[in-house]
Amino acid sequence: MEHSEKWLLFQENIGTHLSMDETSLSRGELYTIVTIKDAKGRKGAILAMVKGAVSNNVISVQHRLPEGIRDKVAEITID
Repeated sequence: MEHSEKWLLFQENIGTHLSMDETSLSRGELYTIVTIKDAKGRKGAILAMVKGAVSNNVISVQHRLPEGIRDKVAEITID
């Protein structure tokens, strides 16, 4: 998949309360990671990983979720 170098999306991991934070994984590459708070870091905690921290890129990946699934989100906490 071409996009896997720029973003990953796991719609089956959707939750009502999300958390978003940036992290540097390797070689100084910055990623924005969206996680499900209720998963508490366990399996299924990652909803999306997006290369970089440009808000429009993160939003465009999240908009790939069908509207009905996006509507389940009640809160996004940003660090």
